[in-house]
Amino acid sequence: MRLLITRPAEDAEPLARRLRELGHVPSVEPMLDMVWLDGPAPELKDVQALLFTSANGVRAFVRRTDRRDRPVYAVGDATARAARESGFDSVESASGDVYALAELVGERGRPEAGVLLHVAGTTVAGDLSGLLGSKGFAVRREAMYEACPSAVLGRGTAAALAEGGIDAVLIFSPRTARSFVRLLRGAGLLDRCRTVDVLCLSPAVAEAARTCDAEHVPWKSVQVAERPEQDSLLALLPGRGRGGA
Repeated sequence: MRLLITRPAEDAEPLARRLRELGHVPSVEPMLDMVWLDGPAPELKDVQALLFTSANGVRAFVRRTDRRDRPVYAVGDATARAARESGFDSVESASGDVYALAELVGERGRPEAGVLLHVAGTTVAGDLSGLLGSKGFAVRREAMYEACPSAVLGRGTAAALAEGGIDAVLIFSPRTARSFVRLLRGAGLLDRCRTVDVLCLSPAVAEAARTCDAEHVPWKSVQVAERPEQDSLLALLPGRGRGGA
């Protein structure tokens, strides 16, 4: 399949390599550009563990400090893998969303053991602090990066969509979905979605992909991963379902 990846460049390239190995033809059109914010090394004296809700949080943290001596709770397997590759030894994955992460921390952590440091972007999805606060935990969120939406659809991507050269689009976040469909509308390409499947990481992503400022987006199909994990999303591809490789 001819697939369009909308993830930021740091995450898109490894995914593109994997898709090529599976026999697909991927192209990359990042919807969000990462801007790493300057600042001091985070204070960890009172911190019992680090919370990462994306691999970008890991990347932002390791740019600020070489400390790797706090346990890590990651929202999903890809984020956990990024933490391990960055040198953290104690890493646990919730293999889900912020609700699953809050459940994991509630099972493993102790409120009296100290603060939880959530390394995040300037915009966050979900209320992780509220979920953990209801369990008695104190959460300190530090914004260490900003995800800036793309201002225009790339010329190559616009041409491929206009010519029917894309079979499916992979979307991993509601914010990315909203950015993408707005750029499609701005380029006058919403009608071209009739021949394109959109593969969504979660129901929230699918909801964001279906409309653009109340205007319906006529996708060929809107498919949702069973779990909010990359492998589950890839299972939607032909030959990658249950029983597939």
